[in-house]
Amino acid sequence: MKKEAVVLKDSNKAIRHIAFIMDGNGRWAKRRGMPREFGHKNGAETFKRIMRRCCELGIEASTFYVFSTENWKRPQREIDAILSLLDRYLDDCEQEIKTNDVRFIFIGDLSVFSVPVQEKMKRIEEFSKNNSHIVNLALNYGGRNEIATAVNSLIKAGMTVIDEDDITGALYTKESPPLDLIVRTGGDLRISNFLLWQAAYAEFYFTDKLWPELVPDDVNEIIDNFTNRSRRFGGV
Repeated sequence: MKKEAVVLKDSNKAIRHIAFIMDGNGRWAKRRGMPREFGHKNGAETFKRIMRRCCELGIEASTFYVFSTENWKRPQREIDAILSLLDRYLDDCEQEIKTNDVRFIFIGDLSVFSVPVQEKMKRIEEFSKNNSHIVNLALNYGGRNEIATAVNSLIKAGMTVIDEDDITGALYTKESPPLDLIVRTGGDLRISNFLLWQAAYAEFYFTDKLWPELVPDDVNEIIDNFTNRSRRFGGV
């Protein structure tokens, strides 16, 4: 069955890029009397389900905020649990790539990760590079750092006059279409240094649901909400 892109009600343009701030794993676990690591484990399963629904809906790109540059301030036990989940997923995602036609791209300052983990990321990107559904996994990611890195790369390339298109083309997300929608779970109303440049004209959707509580049908409801909005991009 052919997967159809989700179409906006008023513009005949497909929703091409959706991003998720996956907040609330720790609180979800705490409410159940469990350690925060338990929440991250369940959050990882939620990620898989939500990613698959995005692919089923024909959304061209989805971006997931997995680990920020600020998350290193968390307890070491929690950090170790998150990195262990990541490492296991990198080992097991080949079938995901084949089944859902996923193209994984890892974005952020990846130099902090061990050489074996970096090599796994490169191998997965190479293995999936010809697939249709881009899934950006933001790891050791910060929006300000991304912009600074992009500008520095342009300067290093010899550019002396830099415009907005130059910066957009040098971002980690350069392979993805423009960002349409950012979804944040967990009830907080902030962007947390995520996709700052890309979010200039994106819509936002905030839900009180904690990340492990999100289910695939919620994605459909979120998109239904989005299609009823009028995006003027600065116009009238």
